[in-house]
This record gives sequence, C-alpha cells and structure tokens, in this order.
Amino acid sequence: MLAKHVLLKIAYVLIGDLDMHRRDLLKALTGLALCPLCARAASSSEGPHWSYEGAHGPDHWGDLDPADRVCSVGSQQSPIAIDASIEARLPPLEIAWAERPDTIVNNGHTIQLNFGDGGALNVGSQTYKLAQFHFHHPSEHLIDDKHSAMEAHFVHRNATGSLGVIGVLMTAGKTNPAFAKIAATMPQTAGEPVKADPGIDPKGLLPAKLGYYAYSGSLTTPPCSETVEWMLLAEPIEVAAADIAAFAKLYPMNARPAQKLDRRFVLHSV
Repeated sequence: MLAKHVLLKIAYVLIGDLDMHRRDLLKALTGLALCPLCARAASSSEGPHWSYEGAHGPDHWGDLDPADRVCSVGSQQSPIAIDASIEARLPPLEIAWAERPDTIVNNGHTIQLNFGDGGALNVGSQTYKLAQFHFHHPSEHLIDDKHSAMEAHFVHRNATGSLGVIGVLMTAGKTNPAFAKIAATMPQTAGEPVKADPGIDPKGLLPAKLGYYAYSGSLTTPPCSETVEWMLLAEPIEVAAADIAAFAKLYPMNARPAQKLDRRFVLHSV
C-alpha cells in the first residue's frame, strides 16, 4: 500500500510539471480576473450573460463567449467530486486575514464580500492576498458523492497572478455569528457594492481544524480559467438553517455541477 501511495505522488508531480506551461499560457490569456463571479456582469436590459440553468447554463458556458471556451474544453475544471485522495504532508494554511470586509454586493450570481487589503494566506513558500469571498447553494464540491448545504469560497491572488481558493463546506446546525450577520445584511437585489457590516469577521467562517484537500483546478464560473490551486477544508462549519434558507431565497441553485477529474490526483493533509 505504501508503494502505491509513493507511485501516485510521483505521478502527481510529473503531471503537474507537464501542465505547468499550459497553465501559465492560460493565465496570460485570461488575465486572471480577481472577481470571477462579477466579471462581465450584464446589464438588467441584456439579462445575464451566463446563468445556472437553461440556454445560458453550465452545459453552454463554453459556447456563450470565445473567452469562455475553456469551460467546455478544459481538462482541469472545477468543482469536482472527491471520492478518493492521497495522504500527503501538505503545508499548513497560515491565515492572517483582515478582520472585516470593505463591501458586500449581490452581483446577480451570488452574495460576495470584497476587500481592499484582505490580509495574507501563506501556504508553504506561497503568499496570497485575500480579494473576496462568496457563497454557493448547494455546495459545489462533493465529498463521498454528497453535497453540503452551502459552500464558501475565499479567493486569493499571489504576486505572479495565480489564484488560491479556500473552500469551506457549510451544514445546517447552530448559528454562526459571521454568517448570521451576512444573511441579515445581504442586498436583496443585484446592484452596486455597499458598505459591509463591520462586525463580519471572515475568520468566523473557518472551522477549528484546517486540514484540507488540495488539487489543481479552475474557476467554477466563466471564464473557467485553469489557474487555481484549490484548498478545500475537510471539516465543515455549522450555520443556522434559517440563514441558509435566507440565502436560498435569493439563490435557490448557484452551483456548477462536478467536473471530470481527468488525469488529476487529490491530496489530503495528514
């Protein structure tokens, strides 16, 4: 069994090296929008450029705009269903986020909180800056073929333009004070960003343990750029069922279906 794990880890590294130049090219072509979920927001008269259902839904994203073609033809798309993973000594997540976001916005696809200076995420030799976090209902990633009620994505960018996204699964249970403030103050209609409640601490949306699954993937919304290092926390957080329902009233379904794993392996921290 040990030999099998070693061989899988070696294969993962080799595949990563082969994909490196392709990922760098994609990064240059896409420009790595820091705010993927609000990119190319359509005006109310035009309707949404993309959506989660119908003719503008996920099955058609790659055909809606030439810039989004990778949504259909990419080989490292996200989210994924995690049914198996390889134990590895992954670097710890060292989080030093700002204590409060600057603005909150209903951008027509989700509720998003933005930062001017969101503080740092250090992962091994990589340092990222938190740009924004947003929510999906239900969760986009699956664990053992099961969705969680919701999922939060904390989107970071490093000095070279690469993205690092921490995913936090959310289940119904006791009240989470940070999410309760978000649910109580989130704009009910799409529009411009407004000042966020200063009592919203993003660290309040983290579980006690920061063990995680790691894999290379993409944005889960157009343009689906394959320039994301994913860190999906293994331990979910609990939030009040009433707060989930409040979000679901605005967005009954804003989750992209799981994508093919293709040649990738998923690591999880020991």
